[in-house]
Amino acid sequence: MASELSSLTLETELPEEKGPPLPQSSPETINTIIHYYRGEMGRMAGWRDRIDRTSNWAITVVAAMLSVSLSTPTSHQGVLLFAMLLISLLLLIEARRYRFFDVYRARVRQLERGYFAQVLAPDGTPSAKWSRSIAASLRKPIFLMSYKDALCRRLQRNYCWMYLILLLAWALKVSSPKTSMAGEFLGPVRSWSDLVENTAFGPLPGWIVLIAVALFYGLILYGSVHREAREGELAHGQVHV
Repeated sequence: MASELSSLTLETELPEEKGPPLPQSSPETINTIIHYYRGEMGRMAGWRDRIDRTSNWAITVVAAMLSVSLSTPTSHQGVLLFAMLLISLLLLIEARRYRFFDVYRARVRQLERGYFAQVLAPDGTPSAKWSRSIAASLRKPIFLMSYKDALCRRLQRNYCWMYLILLLAWALKVSSPKTSMAGEFLGPVRSWSDLVENTAFGPLPGWIVLIAVALFYGLILYGSVHREAREGELAHGQVHV
């Protein structure tokens, strides 16, 4: 009991540890800002590289699935449906990465607009709003856009074109003349019933597959034309990701 009391007394008597010294002069402050800017640029570039890798994977998947599906008339149209599923998975991954990238990109742009632009060409009275915004983000980082907005933005930038290519390839596949595995010609598609028969996927009848694809591409179309309520960084110029 006595040892516990003595240790508690020692802990209360110890002086509070001080953090590292803060910059005391203008050169020190400028040097700190420069090093911080380099650090944020590195983090932003790292997340941008991850985004580009995901986009490259998606393009590779589309090219590979198109070559497999359209190379022979006997290949199944399910290959293209599977490609749509893989592209959707990569889009979900890329949207998550984009939300992280957007946080660091916003800090970099605030530094460039609020500090470096004023250094190069002063415009009006310097404001500390940008520095307070960055300090608040450093103390409590939060995402600046929702997952839905990130999905829509990446869909509008790259993925809508991939989905469109897959849709055209799938339409070509299900509307082309069928051929058996032995190479026997089974006849061209002449009616709606032939098209529905071609779109059948295993135990699923063709009309269910058609409705599912139509609903899926309805969501793709909505995301491709959706506009955010606030533009955020996009309101500060046309150069954006």
